[in-house]
Amino acid sequence: MTENLISKWKVDPNHSEVQFKVKHLAISNVSGTFKIFNGIVEAGNEDFNNASIHFEIDTNSIDTNNAERDNHLKSPMFLDTEKFPKIVFDGALQKAEDDFILSGELTIQETKRNIKMETEFTGIGAGRFGDTRAGFEVTGKINRKEYGLNFSLLTEAGSLVVGEEIKLHFDIQLQKQ
Repeated sequence: MTENLISKWKVDPNHSEVQFKVKHLAISNVSGTFKIFNGIVEAGNEDFNNASIHFEIDTNSIDTNNAERDNHLKSPMFLDTEKFPKIVFDGALQKAEDDFILSGELTIQETKRNIKMETEFTGIGAGRFGDTRAGFEVTGKINRKEYGLNFSLLTEAGSLVVGEEIKLHFDIQLQKQ
C-alpha cells in the first residue's frame, strides 16, 4: 500500500502577477495590480486535482499607476488597508475537463464569500536551478459591494464612477518545495 504523499508548492512572486480591472465612468477599465502576495499549494497528486490553496494579498501593495487613486483605494472608503492589511483566499483546485475550477472562500475586510474562478494549467517544468515549476492562469470576477466596498459616487448621467464588478486575472508560477 502506498501513502498519498503531499507535495508543497510556494507561489514565486517574482514570476507571478495579481491583476484586476474595474469600469470607470461606465466607459473604460482601470487596471491595477497587487505587488505583494504569497501563497502555498498542497497537492496529493501530480495533476493538482483537489490541491488545497492558501493565498494572501497585502492590500497596501495596490498599484494602479496613479498615487492619488492608490491612496483613495487604500482609504476607509475602499480597502481600509490600515485596518484590513490582507485579502485571503482558502480553497481547492478541482479538475474540470482539460482545466480546473478554483473554488473557495475569499475574505475581503471582514466579509467571507465563496467564489469560483476558471483556472488554466499552463505547464510544468524544470527551473533554472533544477527546481520544479508549475504555472496557472486564473480568471474570475467578484462584485465589490458583496464585500462591503460600497463607494457609490454617481456621474451626472447616473452611472457609477467605479463599477461594481471587478475582473480578476492572476498569472501564478509555483515552485516545488
